[in-house]
Amino acid sequence: MKNIVFTGGGSAGHVTVNIALIPKLAEKGWSTTYIGSSDGIERRLVSELPQVSYYPISTGKLRRYLSWQNVKDPFRVVKGIFQAYRIIKQEKPDVVFSKGGFVSVPVVMAAWMNKIPVIIHESDITPGLANRLASPFATVICTTFPETAQAIGEKKSRYVGAVIRESLKKGCAERGRSFTGLPDNGKPSLLIMGGSLGARRINEAVRQALPELTKAYQVIHICGKGQLDQKVVSSEYRQYEYVNEQLPDILAMSDFVISRAGSNSIFEFLYLRKPMLLIPLTKQQSRGDQLLNAASFERSGYCKVLLEEKLNSESLLASVQDISRNKQTYLRSMNRYDAQDALTTVYKIIIETAKG
Repeated sequence: MKNIVFTGGGSAGHVTVNIALIPKLAEKGWSTTYIGSSDGIERRLVSELPQVSYYPISTGKLRRYLSWQNVKDPFRVVKGIFQAYRIIKQEKPDVVFSKGGFVSVPVVMAAWMNKIPVIIHESDITPGLANRLASPFATVICTTFPETAQAIGEKKSRYVGAVIRESLKKGCAERGRSFTGLPDNGKPSLLIMGGSLGARRINEAVRQALPELTKAYQVIHICGKGQLDQKVVSSEYRQYEYVNEQLPDILAMSDFVISRAGSNSIFEFLYLRKPMLLIPLTKQQSRGDQLLNAASFERSGYCKVLLEEKLNSESLLASVQDISRNKQTYLRSMNRYDAQDALTTVYKIIIETAKG
């Protein structure tokens, strides 16, 4: 039996590709181990998968502000390397697959120290700091955008396209309506996903615009942990902290999506042909990767972009009306997109790269 170690975390975007790959590998008889943080979102998401051994390790974090924790983080990373080294030596994987995030850096370095081949997956146009630090220790770097090879070098990079979770392809609109309790009354459905990071501004604008939005749309709002507002009640509005198993069904019933611009999510919306309004994280909140992702999609005609600096209830309403009014134009652009079977491509790369 072949054995693979997955790593990646800190946000849902650093886990979804792993979650897409794990069932395919399990189906082929692979044993799966996951190394992540003790309290990150990856632990919760992976716990929902059967027969995956999870090991938490110490890790640092990239903060774009002054904090004493920045002084302690290098020591946490060193501790994480030793922890990951022992786990990898014990598990003896044939290959390590890393999706990025700071928890992945100690794991990739530990795999290299154990002479285990490493595959890194980079979703964004430009690689994040964690993947830039880890890339010298990698055997192969899979990319979602062809342009990424310019940033990491041609030698290790393999353009694979976007990995789409199989579960998203099996959504059912009727099940989505049953879960939300929203009637099939002819109104289009608008799904709002703020993401696991930085959703507060979006939530505030949505709730201020809600009286007008619900005149024309049924609104499903995934607002993030601790951000429910029980005072907001409407027969045309449903809010959830987080949705996992039911997400494919909710997407199936949705006509439009408002979202951040994380690469994994927006390619999933593209695959499902959902016209989207993207509100990317600002450079103050991130390294600017979502701004690049959103700009690329806008140039291709897949979305409308609303910068957070211009976000308020009025601009949100105007933008939603725009994607609704131009729905067919967006769909024509999306229908020209040729989705590759990236899941199978990455699986083949794993087979080729695995030790032995």
